[in-house]
Amino acid sequence: MHIILRLSRKMVRMRKSVLAATTLLFVLLSATIAYMIEPDTFTHWFNALYWVLTTMATVGYGDYFMKSIAGKIFTVFLYIFGIGLLSLIISKIVDSMGEYNRRRGAGKLKYVGQDHIMIINWSKKAHYAIDELFASNSEIDIVIIDQLEKHPYDHPQVHYVNGDPTKDETLIQAEISTARAAIIFADSRIDDASLVDGKSLLVASSIERLASHVHTTVEIMLENHIKNFHHVHVNEFVLSHDAISRLAVRSALNEGNNDVLAQLLNRQYGEDIYHIPTDTSWHTYGEAFQALLSQGATLISDRNDMTINRKLIEPIPAEAKLFVICDPDTHTRIINKFS
Repeated sequence: MHIILRLSRKMVRMRKSVLAATTLLFVLLSATIAYMIEPDTFTHWFNALYWVLTTMATVGYGDYFMKSIAGKIFTVFLYIFGIGLLSLIISKIVDSMGEYNRRRGAGKLKYVGQDHIMIINWSKKAHYAIDELFASNSEIDIVIIDQLEKHPYDHPQVHYVNGDPTKDETLIQAEISTARAAIIFADSRIDDASLVDGKSLLVASSIERLASHVHTTVEIMLENHIKNFHHVHVNEFVLSHDAISRLAVRSALNEGNNDVLAQLLNRQYGEDIYHIPTDTSWHTYGEAFQALLSQGATLISDRNDMTINRKLIEPIPAEAKLFVICDPDTHTRIINKFS
C-alpha cells in the first residue's frame, strides 16, 4: 500500500502527456499479461483488452472473468491500481477543460483561425457592433481585444484576448496576420479626447506595421485629428457622436426620414447598402441602373460618388465600385449571377 501511495503521488505530478502515455502502456501491458495468464479464457488478445477496460471502468459485464488464482490476484491488482489510474486520467481531463474555460474567460488563449474581425476596446458601441456583425453574417469569427478581467461577450464565435492593443504580442495573440478587418473604438475609460485619439493612433500604427492588408476602421473623437492618421493608411474614419448629431438634425428638419436611415444603419431588418460587381455588359451607369432596377436593387453610388443618377449616359470606368440599396435576398440573387 505504501508503494502504491508513493506511485500515486508521482503520477499526480506527471505532465498530462506523460500520464496519458503511461496509462495507454499500462492498459496494453495489462491486456497482454491477462491473455498470457489465461489464454483459454479470452481466446484472443483483443478480448483480454476488452476485459481490462471494462474492469478498470468498473463496468464488469461478467462475460469474461479470471478463474485461476494468478488471474484473480491480477484482477485485484487492476481493482486497486487500474481503477485509480483511470480515475486520475478522468480528473485530469476535467481539470484541463476547467483550466481551458478559465483561460478563455480571462483572455489568455491565442486565437487560432483566420478571416476574422477584430474589435479593439470594449464598450456598448462595441457590443452593438458585434450584434450587427452577427446579423450580417452568423458564421463570422470575432476577436475582442481589451484589458478587462473576463470575457465581455460570451459566445462560441467570439474570442477574447486580454492585453494592451498597442503591443505587438497582443495583436499577434489575436492573429492579426490573418484578420479580415479591425475596428478600433475610442477608449471610453480615458477622459481626454486627445489622449483617446492618441491611443487609437498607436493601435492603428501597430496594425499597419504588422499587417498592412487588414482593413482598419477607427473611431475618432476630434475631427481635426484625422490628418494625423493619414500616414498609417487607415481605411475608414468614424467621428464619435457625429452620426447621432446628424440623425437628430435630419429628424428635426425632415420628419420621418429617420426610419429610412435606421434601416440602412441596421442589418437586422429592412433594406441595406451592398457592393456589387460590375457586369461587363454594362457600358454606362444608365445600363447598370436599369439592369439592377429590374432585379429589385437601386444603384446609388460609385464608391463615394452619389451623383451618378445625373451621369447615366457616362461610361462606367474600369476601377468602378458600385453600391446598391436592396434587401439581403436580392443581393444574394444578384451576386449568384456573377458566380
